[in-house]
Amino acid sequence: MKIAIDGMGGDHAPFSTVKGIVDAINEYGADIIVTGDKAVLEKEFQKYSYDKGKLEIVHTTQVVTNDDKPVKAVKGKKDSSMMVALELVKEKKADAAVSAGNTGALLAGGLLVIGRISGVDRPALCTALPSKKGFTLLLDAGANADCKPLNLSQFGIMGSIYAKQVLGVKSPTVAIVNVGSEEGKGNELTKAAYELLKEESRINFVGNVEAREIPEGKADVVVCDGFTGNVILKLIEGVADFIMGKLKGVFMESILSKLGALLVRDGLRRMKSELDYSEYGGAPFVGVDGALIKAHGSSDAKAVKNAIRYAMKYVDGNVVGEIKNSLHGE
Repeated sequence: MKIAIDGMGGDHAPFSTVKGIVDAINEYGADIIVTGDKAVLEKEFQKYSYDKGKLEIVHTTQVVTNDDKPVKAVKGKKDSSMMVALELVKEKKADAAVSAGNTGALLAGGLLVIGRISGVDRPALCTALPSKKGFTLLLDAGANADCKPLNLSQFGIMGSIYAKQVLGVKSPTVAIVNVGSEEGKGNELTKAAYELLKEESRINFVGNVEAREIPEGKADVVVCDGFTGNVILKLIEGVADFIMGKLKGVFMESILSKLGALLVRDGLRRMKSELDYSEYGGAPFVGVDGALIKAHGSSDAKAVKNAIRYAMKYVDGNVVGEIKNSLHGE
């Protein structure tokens, strides 16, 4: 299995990207093809020890920036580290692609270069949120601001498959994000999607969930339009940072509070780990006809390493094949 990595995408590339790749090679035995400026990448890799046979560098001359318009980036920067990584998947030279770069450009590239699975109306960004049960999958987390009822129904099917194949949930529950838990609540989109999901035999649909119930783990998979999903995602990230900051302030107030912090240090570390986006690594674009993982734009080496791990699990779980089989009985 070979994983293609956009070596120049992300706020801390190529430094964190290279360190994350090295860690993935050393810890997981990953076989990596990294795309980007070869001279820059080689200089970074010289700092580390790893199995050189596990790494291939493909030289590219362009970089997709966060300011680039998605479609313009796909068509005008074909020799960018991002687009070449996608081409490697299209040409079957790599089994998956990972990038921490421009989200819109990555989705556009996934659709225009790799293509979407036949029968999928729109791919969705599927991200894992911490919950009392361990995690809840949220999709769409930002790929499609406006959606149709069919999209939410397909998100439920694809999210359920991802939960089974990659995360090992035997019978994932699926719900719609709504303003109330009762049937009949919501706007026209959620009402119509509810009816489609209720009749969908391929999933374990449990109805509506309110946003405050997501951290409770009321459902394993929650679906919504990408605008709502991205607002939920950013709010949870902000609240997590706020809580950790407030806790740190409280424990630093006095000698006694600092001693108290020492007593609960291990618990605080576990809490921080559970709320840390880098633990989840990246979010797949489910519905694309290949494994495509979006890492957080500010990914550090740990996040890059974990994004590679999830890309490997996505391929091992045959998520693309399972989605095809579910939609077409292939």
